Amino acid sequence: MPLTTNDHRANSWEDLQRLLFQNTWDGRIGRFRSPFVYRGSRSRHYRLDTSLQRLGGEYHNLEHHLLRNFRKYARDTPTQVAGASTWDWLALAQHHGLPTRLLDWTYSPYVALHFATDDLEAYHEDGIVWALNYVKAAEHLPQRLRQALHQEGSNVFTSELLQPVTGSLADLEELQAEPYVLFLEPPSLDARIVHQYALFSLMSTAQSVLHDWLAARPELYFRIIIPAELKWEVRDKLDQANITERVLLPGLGGLSRWLHRHYSPARGRDAGGPGGELPG
Repeated sequence: MPLTTNDHRANSWEDLQRLLFQNTWDGRIGRFRSPFVYRGSRSRHYRLDTSLQRLGGEYHNLEHHLLRNFRKYARDTPTQVAGASTWDWLALAQHHGLPTRLLDWTYSPYVALHFATDDLEAYHEDGIVWALNYVKAAEHLPQRLRQALHQEGSNVFTSELLQPVTGSLADLEELQAEPYVLFLEPPSLDARIVHQYALFSLMSTAQSVLHDWLAARPELYFRIIIPAELKWEVRDKLDQANITERVLLPGLGGLSRWLHRHYSPARGRDAGGPGGELPG
């Protein structure tokens, strides 16, 4: 997707804050309540392709087999209970790296900003944060899905809310000929999902590309470009605010990733040496 009027380039940390929280005032309740979900990428050139689509070839014919075999061979999982839905299994599979049609999003603009700046090897290029209005996106859902959300008083689905309306991936496409996107809050499979304030987008067909769907509906999104030269300042201030791998990826793996990045030299800027001492 080429740069458009929906793209805003952050000129400073202060400008970035303004852009991240724009259009989040809800006058009906007199509070700041964002209608957006966010997704950060280390490069502004990354598309919103799913891991399933990145397989290439006849990937849409493989989706059913991937999920069927995942369910078949999974052991000791939270979904090994009677009545676990397709949506629970799909969320679990995505969480553990199986190629699926799901895309990761977060309610937190700072979590998205973390994933736009966590890769030191990408500090030579601009990052990006997508902001997608999930409230307005729900207006494009089939009537049955919109009715289910209205009755629940929600704008996003849980597996419990979605299962009675449509119980399989094949059913999604049958509800409406025109492609659409819905948002699914996963069960709290582990602390990582909870800490990342995570949810998934789910297109009605495996072949539908959210990137292209949004290009035809520019009123539903905006993007914030994180210039390469601003990434170090953003990263340092996120670390000071405790938005780090240690918090977002709980466990020894996340701790190691945080320490590795924290003590890496500040390549590409005049920083005078490696990362500073840890506080305390």
